[in-house]
Amino acid sequence: MPLKRKYDGNNAVETAAVSPEDDQMTTSSLHSFGESEDDNHGFTIKIIENMREEYGMFVWPCSVVLAEYVWQQRSRFSGTSVTELGAGTSLPGLVAAKVGADVTLTDDSKRVEVLENIRSVCDLNKLSCKVKGLTWGIWEAQIFELHPQILLGADVLYDTSAFDDLFSTVAFLLQTTPGSVFITSYHNRSGHHLIEFLMVKWGLKCIKLLDAFSFMPSDKASGLSGNIQLAEIVYVSQQVTSCSKDG
Repeated sequence: MPLKRKYDGNNAVETAAVSPEDDQMTTSSLHSFGESEDDNHGFTIKIIENMREEYGMFVWPCSVVLAEYVWQQRSRFSGTSVTELGAGTSLPGLVAAKVGADVTLTDDSKRVEVLENIRSVCDLNKLSCKVKGLTWGIWEAQIFELHPQILLGADVLYDTSAFDDLFSTVAFLLQTTPGSVFITSYHNRSGHHLIEFLMVKWGLKCIKLLDAFSFMPSDKASGLSGNIQLAEIVYVSQQVTSCSKDG
C-alpha cells in the first residue's frame, strides 16, 4: 500500500511507497529555497529517501538547517570548492552545487547503497557533483585528492564513538587547505564537552556558533525540534578556544 506524508512550509514530501520487489520504503521530498522558482534565484531540490535504511538516506532536520545556511550564504559558496562529509541524502551539498560551488559529496566507503543514492539524486537534479567513498579516520587515496575551501557536515556529530575519527579527518583536510572552514549543524546533545575536548586535541577552533532558530525562516523553523546549532570551525594548531555563540 502506498504511503504519503508531507511537511509544512518549504519542505514538502511528494510521495512514498513500499517497493514489492525489495520491500524497501522509498519517498521523494522537495526542498525549496528562495522566494519562488519563477525568479532568478529560487529553486527546488528533489531528494530520494529510503525510510527503511538506518539513517544515511533520510533528510534529517540538521540537513535542512545546513542547507538553508548555504542558501543564505550563497555568494560565499559560489565558485568555491566544497566537500560534504557524511553526505547521506546530500541536501546541503546539492544546494552548494546549485549556487555555483564545485562540490564533492562523500560518505562511508562501505555504504555502497548510500553512495549509489547520492549519484541518483545528483542525476535527478541535473547537478554535476563528484561522489567519493570516504571513511573517517582512514587514510585512503580519496582523502589526499580533496582540497576543499569549505567542508560541510550535517548531523555528523551524533555517534560519540565516531567523533575522534571525524575530527581527525576534518583537521587533516583543513590543515592541507589554508584558509578553509568546516561548517556543521548538529543537535546539542550530552557530547558537547567531548566535542570541545576533541577540538583542542586536533587543533581546531570554533569561530562562529549560531542557534538554528536565529536564521531559519519561520515556515521552516516550525518543522524543527530540539536544540540545533550551527558551528564554523577552522584549523589553528594548538591555539584553541571554545565556541562563542553569535547573534
